Amino acid sequence: MDAFFVAVELLERPELRGEPVIVGGTAGRGVVSSASYEARAFGVRSAMPMAEALRLCPTAVVLPGQMAKYREHSRRVMSLFEEFTPLVEPLSIDEAFLDVSGALTLFGPPASIARQIRARVLEETGLSCSVGGGASKFVAKLASGKCKPAGTLIISEAETVPFLHTLPVTALWGVGAATATRLRERGITTVRELAETPKQTLICALGTAQGERLHDLAWGRDPRRVETSRREKSVSHEQTFMTDLAGITELERELRAQSDAVARRLRATGLEARGIALKLRWPDFTTVTRSRVLAEPSDTGHRLFREVRELLHEVNPHGRAVRLIGVRADHLVEAGSGLAELPLWEDDRDDEWREAERTIDRALEKFGKHAIRPASLLGRGERRDGTTGLSDRPASLN
Repeated sequence: MDAFFVAVELLERPELRGEPVIVGGTAGRGVVSSASYEARAFGVRSAMPMAEALRLCPTAVVLPGQMAKYREHSRRVMSLFEEFTPLVEPLSIDEAFLDVSGALTLFGPPASIARQIRARVLEETGLSCSVGGGASKFVAKLASGKCKPAGTLIISEAETVPFLHTLPVTALWGVGAATATRLRERGITTVRELAETPKQTLICALGTAQGERLHDLAWGRDPRRVETSRREKSVSHEQTFMTDLAGITELERELRAQSDAVARRLRATGLEARGIALKLRWPDFTTVTRSRVLAEPSDTGHRLFREVRELLHEVNPHGRAVRLIGVRADHLVEAGSGLAELPLWEDDRDDEWREAERTIDRALEKFGKHAIRPASLLGRGERRDGTTGLSDRPASLN
């Protein structure tokens, strides 16, 4: 979808079409969620601090985000995709992969299908999208980015390698700033140069997994299929504060609330975590993460909090001020699948806490999200970012 959040807002604010428009938070440390192409011309981009965005484009109109509305429009768009093929893999709220190999007889060649999809989405929702096509998911995604906004670009299998070899190496998935620097130190700045580098050289520079993967991508090899059901890899919750949060007690209270939120999401989806990670961002934007493997899978906030609190004391024992703090549960497994093969806790057993927290889940569902909470969170009142309670946002699946 093209500038999805902004495009949805403009359905109700058509007078703003053609103007620089930004959707995002305006208070304190608000960030840009989406920007119109007119705003992007000034250098505004997603995830940029709103203050910086307004310095670049002071005439921009800023609108608050409304996620419920965006999710509803997303559902409508995804249902339209399914009229062309049942093989639809949502990648995010505004993006999806479609396997149309079985739809060619009914709808015509790929370029025709792409034009039909764009026309149907515009007709039914008033929203614009760009469609890229290729023999693999990687190439299709690259093509969609190259033809934005409101465009179509199909890269045939025969055109794939020549197309890729014209691109900078940063176009490859997984090549961020650090990887690009390591490659540049070896004289590799384009996909062509990477493709012509011996695989073993890349492995020595980047490690086996990344070296092999990037070499394959540089030659257009991407065997991943479109998956209509995705298994969540992690459940996370993080909070950026309007003013830096300091003090070990305050940080622990935030982690307790986040751990409970993550655990509730795990229980709601029938999953347990075998790993836990802590994320901290200092006021200078430096970010650190620490993780550990749990002795047995868990879906209780009590267990997750105890583990992540130990990580906090390892990396920030004196409660140094932070800009952001977060909890991530990963290495997810089906609930109950690991209990038979791993030893139970010798003390403070998880199953006792699990039953208590499931009782709390039922109370929260019936009486509201602030009906019951750990004693350590009572009396917290209004948080630093103006919301009531701690960690009001739901935990997110990935």
